[in-house]
Amino acid sequence: MAEMTVELVAVERRVWSGKASSLFARTLEGELGVLPGHAPLLGELVEGGVVTVRTSDGETVTAAVFGGFLSVTGEKVSVLAEAAELAGEIDVKAAREALRQAESGDDQETISVRQRATARLKAAGETV
Repeated sequence: MAEMTVELVAVERRVWSGKASSLFARTLEGELGVLPGHAPLLGELVEGGVVTVRTSDGETVTAAVFGGFLSVTGEKVSVLAEAAELAGEIDVKAAREALRQAESGDDQETISVRQRATARLKAAGETV
């Protein structure tokens, strides 16, 4: 099976790295799937998106990602995020509360809180 190296890095830490068979992310241009041997590219990630990695072992790694870039070069994919949380690290109750509190309002800060809470819930496998 073909594989590629994937690194998911946030400003404050390396979130995950390993061998993968595919990666899915949402960029400003739309949803993107990357397989081994994908053409080189650089894309800007949407604010409050979800990145899903299918590992070479058949596991799925899901993370809520906040801003940043996706870089594909040869056999390597780098997700360079401003912040990221793996699904298992997400406090679903806190994310639901943040979403509830940010339901109204259209200022940039409220929109950002809503996007982050929604991404956390989606990454954790919850319905929004």
